[in-house]
Amino acid sequence: MRRCVWISAVVLALFAALVPSVAAQAADGRRAAPLPLERLFDNTAVSDDARPAAANFDGSGASLSAQDLRAADWTPGRALTVQGARLTWPNRQPGEPDNVLANGQEVRVHGHGDALAFLVAGTAGADVGGSGTVLYADGARSAYALTAPDWRNGPLATKAVALPHINTPGGQLAERARLYVVTVPLLVGREVAAVRLPQASGLHVFGLAVRAPAPGWTGSWTTATGGYPTVGPWTDRTLRLVVHTSVGGPRVRLRFDNTFAAGPVRIGSATVAVQRSGAAAKAAPVRVRFGGAAGVEIPAGAQAYSDPLGFTVPADGNLLVSFHLPGTVPAAPVHRLAQQRSYVSGAGDYTADASGTPYGTVLTSWPLLTGVDVGGGPGSVVLLGDSITDGDKSTVDANRRWPNVLATRLLKQSVVPRYGVLNQGISGNRVVSDRYPGDGVSTDTAGVSALYRFDRDVVAQTAARTTVVFEGINDVRAGTTAEQVIAGLREIADRGHARGLRMLAATLLPCEGEVRCTAAVDAERVEINDWIRGAGVYDGVLDFDAVVRDPARPSRMLPAYDSGDHLHPGDAGLAALAGSVDLRALVP
Repeated sequence: MRRCVWISAVVLALFAALVPSVAAQAADGRRAAPLPLERLFDNTAVSDDARPAAANFDGSGASLSAQDLRAADWTPGRALTVQGARLTWPNRQPGEPDNVLANGQEVRVHGHGDALAFLVAGTAGADVGGSGTVLYADGARSAYALTAPDWRNGPLATKAVALPHINTPGGQLAERARLYVVTVPLLVGREVAAVRLPQASGLHVFGLAVRAPAPGWTGSWTTATGGYPTVGPWTDRTLRLVVHTSVGGPRVRLRFDNTFAAGPVRIGSATVAVQRSGAAAKAAPVRVRFGGAAGVEIPAGAQAYSDPLGFTVPADGNLLVSFHLPGTVPAAPVHRLAQQRSYVSGAGDYTADASGTPYGTVLTSWPLLTGVDVGGGPGSVVLLGDSITDGDKSTVDANRRWPNVLATRLLKQSVVPRYGVLNQGISGNRVVSDRYPGDGVSTDTAGVSALYRFDRDVVAQTAARTTVVFEGINDVRAGTTAEQVIAGLREIADRGHARGLRMLAATLLPCEGEVRCTAAVDAERVEINDWIRGAGVYDGVLDFDAVVRDPARPSRMLPAYDSGDHLHPGDAGLAALAGSVDLRALVP
């Protein structure tokens, strides 16, 4: 008996030496050293479908399905890049602790970057959040606010991934489970040493990482994913997408996004080339690699960046980005209105073909590819907009969208930096309401709201410096009040400023003559414009309304600028918008 007592005493003494008690820490004023997140796991969220009682994510016995996670390619230890941050899904088997209930724990995290990314979900039945602290290696601290949407009823529009089932001890429910990636800003230039989690009941943290900066890169071309429609289906096909650069550089990297998807997509190989004409290249396409491999599998909701490639990207020129899809792709994340012809091949991998002969089918959208970055440059201007920014009614294949004209103006001057110009317009998009719900296959590709896509389509863009917000007309045409749009625009400005972005707003264009642009709608439009001009919430105003309106009838566009549908400017009107921008206003 004494032997058992002695052994117990030794064990307790060793435990006390390794893990100081809370009382001892309080007595000498020291805190325990921060631990890696996985050492703090105290909740089990994932169960095998055959053993659902092995996990209890929400306190009532419900959990995530391991089989659903595997189908999405969210497997134990899997690296996932979301919003430019590289996170890791917990390397735990079903039924093992795999997340932390946030309660003020200090987590060891290292790195320099612009943001801290959390892989989270709430189980309180509503959004749950709190304040935490980032601790830096030089002793500095910064506070942050973290909010996790609920895993069962949070917005699908902002989720990283949605799973089709929820496991319970009583059986599997056909109900969507959501997981989210949320980023918070960091002090620029300081090395993160640790993060103190909020004290927030029901806030679960699965992963945590510093989003590394992209030094030496500038965004040259982007597009925004507007939905997840059926395609092809494409099996063993090569897509050759034509994209128009803003700035050039001596290096290139590509970004592919599997946004809104329920399952992974495999890119077997990819190349980049300068376009000669149509699907033909000026020279042999050059292969890009992904982590040293020829191809990459992109999990549901994640993205993939190619390795940096020495390749001279021309400014204001067309590139051919070709990628082979070896499997069957029946639906894909798509930007619908490309205003640019791209191409699809017959069966086979034709990424290395320079002639263009195998590409017999024309494609008028941009699937999967979302970004082209170039080496060097001063950073990027991001244009968040709707169909007018997207280039609707501009000449196809001519690159006469107003962002293209603005990029050309920047290239031809030396007064301000020659920024990359990133077009994040989506035809039909709105500020405060979703057209596409953010999950599932849909024919609507007008995107989730600007509020919901702001973090992905603006904040996470490469080297973003300044943002122009040019949205709201689709909201008021659909019955949203000026007050609601103004509240949304104010929130976007506040969120951009919190990330250190210079925020500009453009006034809404008149559209009398279009069927839904009634006198009542115009009154709402005028109210929004008055607020944009006078509130001082944004750092500057681009008065596009004043540029194109008819002085004799301010509720309509000048005929010379009207494409003919009274809503969208034609080439001349788009050029007038870009020509009116004071380039000095773009400088942070």
